[in-house]
Amino acid sequence: MLETGSTGFMLLATSLVMLMTPGLAFFYGGLATKRNILGIMIQSFVSLGWTTVLWIVFGYSLCFSGGEGGIFGNFDKAFLMGVGMDSMYSNGKIPEFVFVAYQMMFAIITPALITGAFANRVSFKAYMIFLTVWQILVYYPFVHMIWGGGLLAQWGVLDFAGGIVVHATAGFAALASVFYVGARVDKNSTPNSIPLVAIGSGLLWFGWYGFNAGSEVCVDNITTLAFLNTDIAASFATMSWLAIEWSRERKPKLVGLLTGGIAGLATITPCAGFVPVWASPIIGISAGIVCYLAVQLKNKMKWDDALDVWGVHGIGGVLGTILLGVFASKAINASGADGLINGDSSFFVKEIVAVVAASVYAFIFTYIMLIIINWITPVKVGDEIQALGLDAGLHGEKAYDEGVL
Repeated sequence: MLETGSTGFMLLATSLVMLMTPGLAFFYGGLATKRNILGIMIQSFVSLGWTTVLWIVFGYSLCFSGGEGGIFGNFDKAFLMGVGMDSMYSNGKIPEFVFVAYQMMFAIITPALITGAFANRVSFKAYMIFLTVWQILVYYPFVHMIWGGGLLAQWGVLDFAGGIVVHATAGFAALASVFYVGARVDKNSTPNSIPLVAIGSGLLWFGWYGFNAGSEVCVDNITTLAFLNTDIAASFATMSWLAIEWSRERKPKLVGLLTGGIAGLATITPCAGFVPVWASPIIGISAGIVCYLAVQLKNKMKWDDALDVWGVHGIGGVLGTILLGVFASKAINASGADGLINGDSSFFVKEIVAVVAASVYAFIFTYIMLIIINWITPVKVGDEIQALGLDAGLHGEKAYDEGVL
């Protein structure tokens, strides 16, 4: 029977997750150089439009219709056929329309996360092909396999809100993009607007409550657990990143503090509704330390991941999935599993195998896909457009009017 409270909450959660995509655009836009603000922001905003089209035409069906124990669903719900006013989500508490919209917001933001890795140097035409193909052949299969009753779900793999499905796949796709596309002409670029980064970070943190707590798909005790775990882990990650950077560089950096918060949010995502509250500070501190070290490794190796997508989202998603295998407890969530500290080493192994397999697949597929896209249209813009900036070179616009009245 429909629960109006759960339905209202899920509509709110859907709106919060939608807000994360503009938040991501602001976050990345502030980190970009002055000549490339619009070039990276449009890559997030266009996903709001194009991903919705794909999702309604066949994406939702491939993820959540049929295909039990498989890699893909079927086309039975293409164009939302059979999804009517009276259709209910499988828990019987919310209309299926609400679930369609909620999951659509996840599909919108996931490929947009990748764009931070190839900032300032990828053509918009190539990105549109990338956005389309990557969703169909990377995002949709993992949604179905874990959340749609597919292969990994049958095997017992858990991912509360997207450590594997969203962050690990996007983060390692970003790393593959960095390796294929290569470095920017000007790698020593600095953020054009740290206040814009702060606004984007705040919107992302705010939206993440819908991202994680909403993944319970109703209102109950697990919803509140996921909400609290999300905030605690993000806060502890923020402070641990700040402490490390402050001690190493002798100055507290706002960008580092904000990045630490995002790392904590990414890391708690797979765990939020499956682990006890006491575990979330440990997960947050681990996120701050490990993701910070991953970014330092990236810098040492001179990988031009412009906005640290791999170090924050990729490593955060992998770390969170592994820690889920450690701290999960059926005493907390009967629908979950017992992790390593609760005596189930097999679940711990399953989580590691699943997240490693997802990361490797996303990396290899993305690299090969970019090679193929480059046969169709150049992926990387020329040095002249890089020097001019994507805003003027590709889009014919400027973020700021630098003239006089």
